[in-house]
Amino acid sequence: MKLGDVANAEAAAFGKPLEGVRVLAVEQMQSLPFATQMLARLGADVVKVESLGGGDQGRGSQPSVVDESGANVGATFLRNNLNKRSIAVNLKSLEGQELVLSLAEKFDIFAENGKAGGADRLGIGFDAVSARNPKIVYLSISGFGNGDSPYSDMPAFAPIVEAMSGIYEFKRQGDNPPVVAPVGALGDIGTGLFGLVGVLAALRQRDRTGEAQYVDVAMLDAMVAMTDLVTNYWSLGLKGGAMAAMILDGFRAKDGWFIIQVAREFHFERLATCIGHDEWLTDERLAQRQGWVDHMDDIIRPGIEAWASDKTKMEAARALGAAGVASGPCSSDDDIVADQHVDIRNMLVECPRTDGVEQPVLVPGNPIKMSGMAEGPETRVPHHGEHTTEILSTELDLAESAVDTLREQGIVA
Repeated sequence: MKLGDVANAEAAAFGKPLEGVRVLAVEQMQSLPFATQMLARLGADVVKVESLGGGDQGRGSQPSVVDESGANVGATFLRNNLNKRSIAVNLKSLEGQELVLSLAEKFDIFAENGKAGGADRLGIGFDAVSARNPKIVYLSISGFGNGDSPYSDMPAFAPIVEAMSGIYEFKRQGDNPPVVAPVGALGDIGTGLFGLVGVLAALRQRDRTGEAQYVDVAMLDAMVAMTDLVTNYWSLGLKGGAMAAMILDGFRAKDGWFIIQVAREFHFERLATCIGHDEWLTDERLAQRQGWVDHMDDIIRPGIEAWASDKTKMEAARALGAAGVASGPCSSDDDIVADQHVDIRNMLVECPRTDGVEQPVLVPGNPIKMSGMAEGPETRVPHHGEHTTEILSTELDLAESAVDTLREQGIVA
């Protein structure tokens, strides 16, 4: 889907579920920007507060593109900031803090994802904001929460909390180093999703009670929840990365790899029959699930890969799927960009470039499909501080000359 297009256009007349909800977000990088982009896609008005200078750290990530103003805009920023407006404010100044607090009076949600305690030190913590807006929903995302964590003084990015959740060590093989960030920014996106759920619940609670709500989401907490098998398996006696006995592996086809999951006996029967190895069903070595694991390399893998040797990875997966065995191809980047499902479901948004490169930037679309909501139109990511004058003028009734004075004083940009 191209930037500005609309899918499910017949639902446009219904509007979007969060229309009228206003979000003021002091945010950077990915965890909170991902959550607020989802809120914007659901209809919320999102104003992004950036620092002076370089703004959101995500703007400085690599790879990057050059925007119309000649500034480099990094991939992290491009993925997480559609449909927002940007205001640049010097929060290290009392005047800048007062501007943000004044704006917070006009919004439903205030969100920040600085280091624990950072918002309080800047004078924009929950107590300060709720004093100005007694019905505010305040979302705070940080590495380790705003409580008494022993890690509160540690900086955190997605791979840090992923490692601390135990999943890297759980999956590490032999004496090899851990595979870092194996699924992209899981620590950011997973945390952002929990933040999104928390905000929606808090809005409901605020409407019920009429009181401000504080939502505190720690990245490490989110990762402990998402990597639940680490602690759950430990409690059931499977320690040190031990997995339950099953076939959960990758197998080679003629053009790449495909995955099979077989965790029940009737699935094993279907697998054996599908690939022409009915003798496995009477082989005592394979009568128990542990036997599937013990004989993976001498029986199971050779049998499956011989069967798949003349098939593409998709052909093998489809044949197994037709037999009732869960299987899927290991898609390359080329595969997923060209995938028909991804196209039909509008899961890639094409953002045109302005620096002479023909290939548009691809940003994941909205995975939440609703019958009564049109997807799009989406607007490009904002330039740094692009809407500063507009927002201060319309929200705080500041004259353009007053905004110019604030800019000259280094309060806004």
